[in-house]
Amino acid sequence: MVGGIDGLLREVRRLTSGGSEPGAGGVLEWLHRQTGAQVGLIAEDDLGVLESSTAGFPREILPPLAPLLARLTGGQVAAAATRTGAWHVHAEALDAHDARLVLVTAGRSPLSQETVALASHTGSVLTLLRRAEDGERTWHGYRHKARQVRFAVFSALLAGDVTLARRMTTGGVPPLLETDRLRIHLLHCPPPQRARVERAFQDPSGYHGTDLMVECPIFHEHLICLIADAADGGAGGHGEALRRLARDTPGYALGISGPHPLGATASAYSQAAHALAAARATSSRVVSHQGHTDLERVLPRGPALAWARTMVRPLVSLPPITADVTRMLMAVPRGAVSQLLNMSRNTVTAHIRRAEQFLDLDLADVRSRATLHLAFVLSASAGGPEPDEPRTAPALDDLLRGERPVAWARTFLEPLPAPQRTTLEAWIDANTDAQEAARRIGINRNTVRAHLRTAEAVLGRDLLTTGVGLHDIVHALRIHAARGL
Repeated sequence: MVGGIDGLLREVRRLTSGGSEPGAGGVLEWLHRQTGAQVGLIAEDDLGVLESSTAGFPREILPPLAPLLARLTGGQVAAAATRTGAWHVHAEALDAHDARLVLVTAGRSPLSQETVALASHTGSVLTLLRRAEDGERTWHGYRHKARQVRFAVFSALLAGDVTLARRMTTGGVPPLLETDRLRIHLLHCPPPQRARVERAFQDPSGYHGTDLMVECPIFHEHLICLIADAADGGAGGHGEALRRLARDTPGYALGISGPHPLGATASAYSQAAHALAAARATSSRVVSHQGHTDLERVLPRGPALAWARTMVRPLVSLPPITADVTRMLMAVPRGAVSQLLNMSRNTVTAHIRRAEQFLDLDLADVRSRATLHLAFVLSASAGGPEPDEPRTAPALDDLLRGERPVAWARTFLEPLPAPQRTTLEAWIDANTDAQEAARRIGINRNTVRAHLRTAEAVLGRDLLTTGVGLHDIVHALRIHAARGL
């Protein structure tokens, strides 16, 4: 017998050196090589089937051993030696929590004390290995469930339902939901490193102190960080650590929203996406949202609200999920809606087609989506019940014709160089088809995308990743074309 306990530990170390679970089989075969005995590991719940064994283990000895195995698993005895046919057998119960195991060692000749002792030590090592494996599985399961809870909370906040977010976490409400305001820090990093960043800040509760970090299921290089806003207006929480990480690490970038109430998480996310588009084009790699004036703020409130409510009213007669799918389509691609709602693409398409019929819109058209998005934003900002008999609504073109919207469009487009503006116009006219836009203005597709990246940085709007900046571009160019700015 070579190596004894030290040899056993070396074998376990060898089996685990590749980072995988060693399993009982490799350890039992090592014991066989050391002693010449055949070894089997038998579970309490099914004594007729080996959980693991050496290749030559005599299965025929199990039925005669059944009464003894029952006493071992029942705790009446800890170990016993017997003989079954031509086999000398030593059986020992292992302490393995839920499933009580028995290690059976069998030899053609009487088992030596050294063999029995080494088998007993091997059983102890197997027990520890199983506990470690169970702990590893439990840890991975916990991490998976924690990610699910974090994403569910984020999804509820994204829909503006803070009460639902709290109800989903009853008994363990994350500190973020006790704050008044948050900022979203949208971190761009290589996908393999995203989980490492998230785990580095995670606390034992599965959250991140006062904050919440969610791995984006759509854009695998994005980590969405909901940071509780400090009382003094600062970033609070892990905000400064994320800034340092983005500034100091090549390949990283960080976009930061302004402060928002918890119920306005969707708006905070849009701002962070715009800021991230600009951050990726700057040397500092960190950009905070600069507070651009939104179009809905410069429209005449009464007429704009009447137009918006008239626009979205047909959705009231549809199931709420159809309206939810339609709203989400304004911010992310159709495939992303499917992933976020855990819904098949065909089901998402069916909801969208139904909404298109009721709204009389083609939601595959970027201009139609921009129009509906503006109506959604105006309706959501109004609050309160809809009047029983709303005034006759104006047309959108009439709303955009005023001096304030015209001034907004002029200010919005002013920083954009002429070549980029021409490319943007062609891109929108081609329904965001870069190849078609390139053909129309006589440049190649790569140049189109380069111009769009420049436009992202100059305008502070995300165009090519989430696409949430498209709507402002569409409206500004619409006003530009109507007034010849």
